[in-house]
Amino acid sequence: MLMRTCLADAIAPSVSRAAATVLERVGVEVVIPRSQTCCGQPGWSSGHPEQALPVARQALKAFRGEDPVVVPSGSCAAMVCHGYPDLFAGRPEEAEAREMAGRTMELTQFLERHGLSPRPHGSGSVTYHDSCHMLRLLGERTSARAAIAGVRGLELREMEQTDVCCGFGGTFSVNFPEVSGRLGEEKARNAAATGADELVACDLSCLLHIVGRARRTGVPLRARHLAEVLAE
Repeated sequence: MLMRTCLADAIAPSVSRAAATVLERVGVEVVIPRSQTCCGQPGWSSGHPEQALPVARQALKAFRGEDPVVVPSGSCAAMVCHGYPDLFAGRPEEAEAREMAGRTMELTQFLERHGLSPRPHGSGSVTYHDSCHMLRLLGERTSARAAIAGVRGLELREMEQTDVCCGFGGTFSVNFPEVSGRLGEEKARNAAATGADELVACDLSCLLHIVGRARRTGVPLRARHLAEVLAE
């Protein structure tokens, strides 16, 4: 089952379409529950669990079953894998939440764990941003790079401080705009300094923030979600 993510729905539907294409190419039957909305991360991360609960309950209902839940977002996958067990602790849905957490994976994680590769063709070069949720909550550093390595003709150019936060952090960017903006600009400059044709990441939110800062500060930078690269 594919979790589209509400951010992709609202800002870049091409990301969820690309994720579905990638999965279909490797022989996976893609089911996209129509009743899904949001995973509940905004409320949970902002310190409002009571607001996150009804949204997360809807996700539990939408993704019931035994099939893996694949998410083209490290942050949303981390919310399900790590946030749900805490959010639902001591509540009637706790067992169901833990069960869903156990079968939820970010897209490139799913591909790597099952030995799947869409074997797309590419050209030029990319640099990769390690998002905080992928790296720190999911503990994932290799799956996205393995997916990039599987794109024939595409070169990966590592940027300096790739594991440093881009500064978005959801409401962090609202509460601490100066710090957030500086981090985003530094990330954009590090990405551009590699000379790569474009920046890729597994989190759309990070890309939107970095590219936004690049445009505001005059840094020439193109970016795409990794799913879109893999779907070529």
